[in-house]
Amino acid sequence: MFPQTHVHFVQKVLGRISNAAALGSIFPDTIVSSEVTHKKAHSAGNILIQNNCVFPENMRDFTLGAVTHGNSPPGLDYYGDEHYPGCERGYCFEIGRDFIESTIRACNIPEHMGWWKSHNIVEMGVELYVSSRGPYGEIIREACSNDELINYLAQVLPNELCPDTSFLKSRIKRFPYYIEVHNVTPKNLAHKYKIQTYSKHGIIIIPEEVARLISAAAEIISNDIEEFFDFVEQKMQPHLQPLMQ
Repeated sequence: MFPQTHVHFVQKVLGRISNAAALGSIFPDTIVSSEVTHKKAHSAGNILIQNNCVFPENMRDFTLGAVTHGNSPPGLDYYGDEHYPGCERGYCFEIGRDFIESTIRACNIPEHMGWWKSHNIVEMGVELYVSSRGPYGEIIREACSNDELINYLAQVLPNELCPDTSFLKSRIKRFPYYIEVHNVTPKNLAHKYKIQTYSKHGIIIIPEEVARLISAAAEIISNDIEEFFDFVEQKMQPHLQPLMQ
């Protein structure tokens, strides 16, 4: 999922939001790099729990945010990407089936990348839906500008997630510029996606077509995305409750 969706979800789960919770909820995506693999980053929740990263309160909120995000323990990305009841894969992949052919054309990609990129279209549709329901972009910008919190985290996070202090600071500081967190519209999401796909794959998408697909995806997910959020929240309770006591 995209960042505002993660912040929305952790706020839904906790019934509140803080800089630490918001930063934790986007943390796995900020650290994916040559130093930290996607798998490792999306196991951050379990790694933080195993390292007893629940005290003081700032660290507890950060850990709760990270736990809601990834694959280990199963969080929002797990049920969005990997597994959702009655589906071959996750929720976003299932909705993305109907967008595969149009995504291949709009993104100028080979057929084997179609389902993966169409699930990104759905994720951006969810982001568009969520962004109108709270000031989540502002929350992300504030959290990513909290130097005191970031400096603290850089000192206490396990080395496998934060190789050194400069790594964390640089990854978090540039995150709001790589992902759209200011004015979430189909056009702006497509523009940032153009930058991301070119950076990762050397592919030049057709932004206007991608924007149209994002709008269509947002309309489709509006029928049951809240049911999806409720399901993931319920499934996560055994992992979250011990940390919230």
